[in-house]
Amino acid sequence: MSTLTRRVARQAQSLKIITNSKPKEPYRCLSSSVRHADQQQKQQPTQPQDGSRTTHFGFETVAESLKESRVASVFSSVASSYDTMNDLMSLGVHRLWKDQFVRGLNPGTAPSPSSAQKGWNILDIAFRMLDHASTVNSDPYTRVTVADINPEMLAEGRKRGAVTPYGRERLRFVEANAEKLHMIEDESIDLYTVAFGIRNFTNKDVALREAFRVLKPGGVFACLEFSKVNNALFNEAYKRWSFGAIPLIGQIVAGDRASYQYLVESIEKFPSQTEFRDMIQDAGFLVPGKGWEDLTGGIAAIHKGVKPAR
Repeated sequence: MSTLTRRVARQAQSLKIITNSKPKEPYRCLSSSVRHADQQQKQQPTQPQDGSRTTHFGFETVAESLKESRVASVFSSVASSYDTMNDLMSLGVHRLWKDQFVRGLNPGTAPSPSSAQKGWNILDIAFRMLDHASTVNSDPYTRVTVADINPEMLAEGRKRGAVTPYGRERLRFVEANAEKLHMIEDESIDLYTVAFGIRNFTNKDVALREAFRVLKPGGVFACLEFSKVNNALFNEAYKRWSFGAIPLIGQIVAGDRASYQYLVESIEKFPSQTEFRDMIQDAGFLVPGKGWEDLTGGIAAIHKGVKPAR
């Protein structure tokens, strides 16, 4: 059993003891949240009376037209404390996952001899790609476009970008819906990455096809996302931690229990590793190997797809 597994199990056990006390008013305690998750998973989504298409917002079934605004509200609420919350939610391990994600992609390596372009053109949501290209591969040319649908999240990114050495030539910010990247030209991107974001997209299949459109032939789609734990005992401990601790931490640290309740529910609703690999293939990508790499027993996974070369 890994150190993280033991740590999650200890936290889950301590939370189980805490929530045995009877609250004065009803609330989602640890054990009831886990049962609630199982019950909601068994429920079939219902169509609105007007016949409009539906999707999930956590465990709630909503009209597709409403999900984007509700997700926007969540991330507007958590933007200023998002990284702190990720540290607390994952016990800091999300930073190790992101480092492994970037190392595996190795941005900034020399382009093919036939390419006239210097450096990579990356559509990304973080600065780690530029850091790696500059410090590891001594590449002063690679450029990153940071795209996000939420203006508050972009504002936080711009604050950080202002204290980096990259400047506007190598780092730009775009408010954009990943399903409609009309400002990005066809076949103009070398690497499209998304970390801990795609589970919030309304139409993941549409976003994957849009990623395929903007990537050059031979370009790579890479996704780091929470996934399905592959050990039953660890999964039980992890769920107790997720549904019991994370909303509580959100309430204490950010004053926002509801947004973090949504975040853990969205993880539960995200497709399994196999299902998401198949979605990537259906969008037209070639998938190397089995299609994903599990991290920390499947708590997260890295998925990759390659746009076929002509």
